Amino acid sequence: MAEQLHWQTENGQLSLYGELEQETLLPLWQQHQQLMKQVDIIDVSGLDRVDSGGLALLVHLQQAGLQQGKVPRFTGITDKLRTLIVLYNLQNIIADQC
Repeated sequence: MAEQLHWQTENGQLSLYGELEQETLLPLWQQHQQLMKQVDIIDVSGLDRVDSGGLALLVHLQQAGLQQGKVPRFTGITDKLRTLIVLYNLQNIIADQC
């Protein structure tokens, strides 16, 4: 069974912790529109594991922010996550900008 996914928002930053996988992302997906109204930075440094479903959600989080007039940036991208981003050719969308 997958570890839980946890998150918190504070001062315009969404911090993600645990495992962002297909099996754990539904609660975040259900709240993403509301969360992204207040988010400028998405901190992924607390993620232990991300699968392709989780990566898709990260892209969607950024798009949701853009639709609300924000330009969400990512911070804390690990080497493992960076490898997945490059594998899916998403480095122009998900870049460690902080």
